[in-house]
This record gives sequence, structure tokens and C-alpha cells, in this order.
Amino acid sequence: MTYSAAYIKGQGEGDLRSPGDFVLESSRRARGFATWAALRQLGRRDLAQLIERCCALARRFGEQLTDIEGVRVLNDIVLNQVLVCFGSDGETDRVIREVQQSGECWMGATSWRGQRAMRISVSSWSTTEADVDRSVNAIRAALSSGPIS
Repeated sequence: MTYSAAYIKGQGEGDLRSPGDFVLESSRRARGFATWAALRQLGRRDLAQLIERCCALARRFGEQLTDIEGVRVLNDIVLNQVLVCFGSDGETDRVIREVQQSGECWMGATSWRGQRAMRISVSSWSTTEADVDRSVNAIRAALSSGPIS
């Protein structure tokens, strides 16, 4: 993930790689430490299992959301990300806002290929199938509360 530009100092100089070379965000150079710490604590096998579990939970989101009328999963779920829309851009933003206000979970808004979407990112070691199910129920509740007035 190494990159360079005239305005970036201290990356890729000499024989040492900067921790910033392991992540895309140049403002978060210490994230390489978090990667090292996770590998050190969990080991390769357990870290791989954690990543696969997060990806499986994302697929669970997608499977459950696809079954709801008026909900469209926009992406192929190959990692831990799910993009969902609820008809119009306004309706999508309303559902996101209501889910966030419910306090059950937090899903952000994004735009993808010119359309507003809910961005679901499963990345916590503590997320469970029950968490996914409760989150989907919060989305269902937001949907059933009605369209934009």
C-alpha cells in the first residue's frame, strides 16, 4: 500500500517501511500497529477466522434484507460490506436516520453509482448473529414507520 508524492515526507525512505505503508489512510499511520497487535494476539488462524466471521455476518445481513419488500442490496457481498437502498434517495436517508435514532445499531449513509445507500460494515469482533438479527429488525421498524412526509 505504499504510495508517494512530493508533499509526503518520511514514507518509503531508507530500508524501513512506515506503518502508513500498510493502510490507505495517510492520516492514520499508526494503524500498522493495530494490525501487528491483532496478529500478535490472535495469530494468523484466529485472525482469519475473525475476518471470515465478519464476512459471514455481512452475508447474513444481505440474505435477511433481500427478503424484505422494497429493499435492494446493491453490491455482491464478498467481504464485510453491504450497501442497501430503500427505493428513493430520500427514503433511504429517512430509514438510515431512524435506525441511527433507535440506538440499536449505527449504519452510515453513502452514495454509490449515483444512488444513496445505507452502508453496513461488519468489523467488530463482538458482533454476533443476534446483533445482525436485531439490526435487521430495527431496519424493518424504520421501514414500517412510513414513507417521507
